[in-house]
Amino acid sequence: MAPLGYDRYCDEILDQSGLLRDLVKGADLSAPVPACPGWTFAALVRHIGGNLRTVETAVGAGTPVSDPAAQVTGLSGPRDDDPAELDAWFSDAAEKYTATLRQAGPDGEATVWGFQGGTPFWVRRAVHDIVVHRADAALALGEEYVVAPDLAADAVDELLELFAGQQAGGMPALAELRGGGETIRLAAADTGAAWLIELGPDGFTWRRDDTGGQDATVTVRGSLTDVLLTFYRRLPATGGRVEIRGDAGLLDFWLSRASLS
Repeated sequence: MAPLGYDRYCDEILDQSGLLRDLVKGADLSAPVPACPGWTFAALVRHIGGNLRTVETAVGAGTPVSDPAAQVTGLSGPRDDDPAELDAWFSDAAEKYTATLRQAGPDGEATVWGFQGGTPFWVRRAVHDIVVHRADAALALGEEYVVAPDLAADAVDELLELFAGQQAGGMPALAELRGGGETIRLAAADTGAAWLIELGPDGFTWRRDDTGGQDATVTVRGSLTDVLLTFYRRLPATGGRVEIRGDAGLLDFWLSRASLS
C-alpha cells in the first residue's frame, strides 16, 4: 500500500535526504548521535546510504540481496569519513534509488535480507527511515525539526503496519505485546490525528481513531511531531514534550518491545 502515492514517496526520498545532508554539512562526523547509541554522524549517513544502495541493487538487478554483509559495490561508502566524499556518496545513493524505483514502478518486487516486498513497501520504508534519522541528527545538533503533517502521520501508520505484520515471529519481542484489552492512544493535539492500539490475548490490533470516541488505558498527547518521535523512542515519554495520561507502565511495556533499533 502507498497511502501518499508512489510518486510522492519517490519525491520524498530526494527531499528528505537533501534536508538530512543540509543538517550534517559542517557537523563533526565523528560526534555521537545520542538517539542511536554507538553511532556517529558518519555511521548514520553510511547506514541510510547503505540501505538505499542495497534495496536499489535488489530492485535494479532483480535478484535478492539476502546477506546483510553482501559485497554490493559502494555499499559502505568511501574508505574515510571525508565530509565531501561521504556527502557525494549519500547524494548519489538517494538519486540512484529514486531513479531505479521510479523505473521499476509500483508493481515491482524485491527481496532484501530475506524479506520480500513490493516496491511501494520499499520506497515508503526508505522515506520514513530517513524522516526519523533526520530527527536523530537534528536532536543531536539542537536544530529545529519539522516534518509535513501528512508525512508524520504516515510514519506512525507505517510503523504500526510493520509491527503488526511481524507479530508472528519476524520480531520476537513483538510476540510479548499481548494483554486483556488494554489500550494505548496516540493523540496529536495540533492536527487531530489519533491512533488506538489494543492488546489482546493473541497480539495487538490498531486503527486510526481521529474521532477520539474511545477512552484508553494510557494516552500519549502532544504535537504530531512529538508523538511521532516519542513513539519511535527518539524522545523520552517522561521528558515533558508529550503528556501521558493513565497507565504509564503500559506505555513503557509497549516501547520496550516495539522498536526497530
